Amino acid sequence: MNKEIERKFLVRGEFIHQVKKQTSILQAYLSVDKEKIIRVRIAGDSAFLSVKSRLKENSIIRNEWEFPVSVSDARELMNICLPGKIIKTRYIVPYRDHIFEVDVFHDKNEGLIIAEIELSFENEQFEKPEWLGEEVTGKPEYYNVNLIK
Repeated sequence: MNKEIERKFLVRGEFIHQVKKQTSILQAYLSVDKEKIIRVRIAGDSAFLSVKSRLKENSIIRNEWEFPVSVSDARELMNICLPGKIIKTRYIVPYRDHIFEVDVFHDKNEGLIIAEIELSFENEQFEKPEWLGEEVTGKPEYYNVNLIK
């Protein structure tokens, strides 16, 4: 089991010149409730089944389990997922001592761009690139699971 410790920000500036890698992502949800979400994701030519616990109270830490599955199995699982899918392009952007994952959303969420940074511990300090905008960590309207609606 891994601990996920991440902060999220809207993107308000140009970041594309710093991109080191990009991946197309399609994801859908098998289960969503107060305690957990179960997600299926196809990222490029790989696929994963992920289980995430809810955030710990007054914290940005959650438990996360991720299991590789075949892309064909992931596509079949998506047939039994809840309605709605997330379609996005993920850009990997190194900045100082950290890596930002910048998601440019498509389809129903066209125009939304969110940067995430995974941290080693909850109060870890990091330098913010000039293209980061408002922090949206903990705002449910920016959770991927809520963007399928």
